[in-house]
Amino acid sequence: MKHVIALDVGGTGMKAALVGADGTLLYEARRATGRERGPDAVVESILTFAADLRAYGEEHLGESAVAAGVAVPGIVDAENGIAVYASNLGWRDVPMRELLGERLGGVPVALGHDVRTGGLAEGRIGAGKGADRFLFVPLGTGIAGAIGIAGTIESGAHGYAGEIGHIVVRPDGPDCGCGQRGCLETLASASAVTRAWAAASGDPTADAADCAKAVESGDPAAVEVWRNAVDALAAGLVTALTLLDPSTLIIGGGLAEAGETLFTPLRAVVEERVTFQKLPHIVPAALGDTAGCLGAGLLAWDLLSTEVSA
Repeated sequence: MKHVIALDVGGTGMKAALVGADGTLLYEARRATGRERGPDAVVESILTFAADLRAYGEEHLGESAVAAGVAVPGIVDAENGIAVYASNLGWRDVPMRELLGERLGGVPVALGHDVRTGGLAEGRIGAGKGADRFLFVPLGTGIAGAIGIAGTIESGAHGYAGEIGHIVVRPDGPDCGCGQRGCLETLASASAVTRAWAAASGDPTADAADCAKAVESGDPAAVEVWRNAVDALAAGLVTALTLLDPSTLIIGGGLAEAGETLFTPLRAVVEERVTFQKLPHIVPAALGDTAGCLGAGLLAWDLLSTEVSA
């Protein structure tokens, strides 16, 4: 059965699948990234995982994968197939497309940025299906974004488009790793809520999910932490809406798992803040943590289509 290899590489784990031409997941697997072993070992783990997936396809599906797609974090030069930099994995200038192509016997390989790849999947087969313009914003360890336009994801002139997490929403706010102060992700990411709630509750083990539960039970300290995060998030999103004018705003990541505890106040605060802007549909992501893997499969099939048409 004709299929492609799809790989989504995260800071702690890798998700993979063999994906049929109609988008069906024919096989799924997960492995640890093993970043504690260093960047070279992580790259070798990716290559070995891909080779094992190819072997599985040959044995169980009767043929080798016809292409591969891989989504990685950090700065990505998709056009040249290079994983430029990832702080959480420690690598620089890894020729990922070339290395995977060699390991997989010369099949075409597509490389993508993890958030933009996840946004591609959400736009085509998830919460943004049918939306000509959308913005996908996962709220996780950090905050990034994917700008969807007519079934594709805009990467920008240098591959940096969508970095909404580094919109400054509180100029006197916390220091950010990017060098600025008060960036959105320092105030409204799952990590930021975890830090704020651990401090407010006096429990160093408390996290964002615990804060959401405390909000639901009416804890005033939790309500204050949550309100501050939602206010900051709304400020950043309204800036993005003003620039991009999407019809649909898709919120994903760990913080979105709070459901209406997040979405009800967020919709209200965004609506309060908009003036002339058109209010988009604000919806939860539909694909969860499989979005990146599904998007990697779409990249692989797109690559094949491009080669055929060329």
